[in-house]
Amino acid sequence: MGFGSNAVQAGSLDVDNSKGRKNKEGGGKERKWWFRFSLFGSCIPSRSKVDSTISGTSAPNNGENVKSVITESEQNKSASDKITKEAAPPESSTITSDAESNPLTPIHSEELKVASCLRKFTFNGLKMATRNFRPESLLGEGGFGCVFKGWIEEKGTAPVKPGTGLTVAVKTLNHNGHQGHKEWLAELNYLGDLVHPNLVKLVGFCIEDDQRLLVYEFMPRGSLENHLFRRPLPLPWSIRMKIALGAANGLAFLHEEAQRPIIYRDFKTSNILLDAEYNAKLSDFGLAKDGPEGEKTHVSTRVMGTYGYAAPEYVMTGHLTSKSDVYSFGVVLLEMLTGRRSIDKKRPNGEHNLVEWARPVLGNRRMFYRIIDPRLDGHFSVKGAQKAVQLAAQCLSRDPKSRPLMSEVVQALKPLPSLKDMAISSYHFQIARVDRTMSMPNHKNVIRTQLVSVPRKAQPVRTLSSPNVPHGSPHIQYTKSPNPMGKNHTTPSLVR
Repeated sequence: MGFGSNAVQAGSLDVDNSKGRKNKEGGGKERKWWFRFSLFGSCIPSRSKVDSTISGTSAPNNGENVKSVITESEQNKSASDKITKEAAPPESSTITSDAESNPLTPIHSEELKVASCLRKFTFNGLKMATRNFRPESLLGEGGFGCVFKGWIEEKGTAPVKPGTGLTVAVKTLNHNGHQGHKEWLAELNYLGDLVHPNLVKLVGFCIEDDQRLLVYEFMPRGSLENHLFRRPLPLPWSIRMKIALGAANGLAFLHEEAQRPIIYRDFKTSNILLDAEYNAKLSDFGLAKDGPEGEKTHVSTRVMGTYGYAAPEYVMTGHLTSKSDVYSFGVVLLEMLTGRRSIDKKRPNGEHNLVEWARPVLGNRRMFYRIIDPRLDGHFSVKGAQKAVQLAAQCLSRDPKSRPLMSEVVQALKPLPSLKDMAISSYHFQIARVDRTMSMPNHKNVIRTQLVSVPRKAQPVRTLSSPNVPHGSPHIQYTKSPNPMGKNHTTPSLVR
């Protein structure tokens, strides 16, 4: 869920099974367009669909506006496919039928008592605040529902003119079953009771007939996912480490500082939101669970989360612990280091799963250069990257007991944003960059790379050339170490 501009959450729009296959029929694009348009219709709360004149836009225009938003999310949908191991019978005490329009019941009042200090909005007020949930106000969509931008009074609940008052993000509930209502309650009860600089602030809620909406502070920078994978310019190294530290602080608070331990269970880049100063805040608590207390070592629950982020022991057994969140943090930290998604089917064979692709390098201090995001082009701290890679390896340990506490992760990350030893001036980085280039063939079938490195002990500037080789992995080894000072210069080669 994203609350900033261009904050479209991937993973909830897995609706086009024909994606990746060429459509040879002339009407393929038109059918897909209408399908996307009908999909946006499910984002709009049912009562607002009746009022089609307030938005001031016609149906075709609405479809065009939504098409660009949904297309962007579909391109990387495989990275965030939801995983559900088994279906659990719904609890009758927390269910409200979508077809009913009953007022708030005593059971609901009991469920909502934790959030009684929050602002209580009316549906019509939020409809006006978001300009009738029009497509131009759409910020993104998650498994829970769609998120719209709106404007309300600074201290009240009444809607105000766009650009004035308090900017908020309004999340609507998809009317597709009981699980959505349970997640809505979970998020309301957790965020209504928790206050921390690295947790998104819940402003209020609306429960009226069959409508369920949540109102949050607006996060102008959107999600970490957007900045890592959808922006042309890469996030600077110091900002990446600042975001990692903030997100770690949020998890540490949930695990070790909250009144009762809480397991987040859905830690991923799309759930890390950024304010104007790139401070990270955790959002979307729909899957959060109370952690084990007393002599209990874990919580047994049906497996829910996101492929590529969920800890392997949790997926296998359903035993949930705080170390499950630590594993997920390791995956996100690895995404920030490499610039790659946790699951990316567009990569060559052997590189679809980020953790398995990078694991052989994580424990090697000499080879870590090979997995650092090439878009950084050497503008990252050598010591900081080494420590971050080691930390990711610890968090991704196959043995949950070997993973660190999140408070220990916070302490390890604290000095990293301010380190200034840039790799661009490192001799070893220049060597690694040449190796990376040689593993990527160009159209001439021959690679000739000029390496201009900082002279070290009067070393001459070298020119390396290598014949074309197949696309390689980051796990490159030298068959013979290069000898820049010798007469018989040996170029590095790949061991397959």
